[in-house]
Amino acid sequence: MKPPVGSYAVDTRTGAVGRVMGHEGPYVQLRPVGGGREWDCAPDSLRAATTIERLRAATAYENARSRGEVP
Repeated sequence: MKPPVGSYAVDTRTGAVGRVMGHEGPYVQLRPVGGGREWDCAPDSLRAATTIERLRAATAYENARSRGEVP
């Protein structure tokens, strides 16, 4: 599965939700919700993120930001 750029996916190896930023070679590049360093993931280790997973990741980021843990 190579999800479209701009969609959200879950890295099934770690459970992390990320926004698809591009495709480089055989990998899909994901960026964490709220920004940060991209990581590469094999397409067979991805699945589409549900609405609940996207909201949960965004809420976790906003809570961490309000506590001053992330910029």
